[in-house]
Amino acid sequence: MIRIGLTGSIGMGKSTTSRMFAACGVAGHDADAVVHMLYSGRAAALIETEFPGTVIDGKVDRTLLSPHVLGKPDAIKRLEAIVHPLVRAEEAAFLAKASAEGRRAVLLDIPLMFETGGDGRVDVCVVVTADAVIQRARVLARSGMTTERFEAILARQMPDAEKRRRAHFLIDTGLGLKATKRSVECLLRAIAALP
Repeated sequence: MIRIGLTGSIGMGKSTTSRMFAACGVAGHDADAVVHMLYSGRAAALIETEFPGTVIDGKVDRTLLSPHVLGKPDAIKRLEAIVHPLVRAEEAAFLAKASAEGRRAVLLDIPLMFETGGDGRVDVCVVVTADAVIQRARVLARSGMTTERFEAILARQMPDAEKRRRAHFLIDTGLGLKATKRSVECLLRAIAALP
């Protein structure tokens, strides 16, 4: 079973691209979605213990958590030490199920794939990218996003140029949805041709 790792910096179109893989029949594991699930479940009490006052009604409130971790490398490491093992356990369960189903390929959507060593758990690294102007416009159009928050997030992520350098495949989402879809389909044809 071929494990396709999908990553890209904030605002590059990773979620849209991930949905295109799903539309082509590729089962996917979305690390961000798992984190959201964990924030409403198993991780909430652990995070509240480490970062008091960040959980409301049994769910981690990201707005309350954000000031505790943004721009604070030690705090981010403490948060990751709680969340990453739980995400990896969910990923392992997903992979076991996909293998039992006899799937030829699966998609692991890992936002910080290179930053966390996730590229060692995949066979193919796919990076979604777009021009920095497009990226900035997409991100700043999001509800509640500020320039400061965007820059803090970017500072935590590997630069796009380095991600592109490490990629096996690039998908430029700045060229539009049709071009992105064609790129996904071409990539899947290339993977299908592998022995």
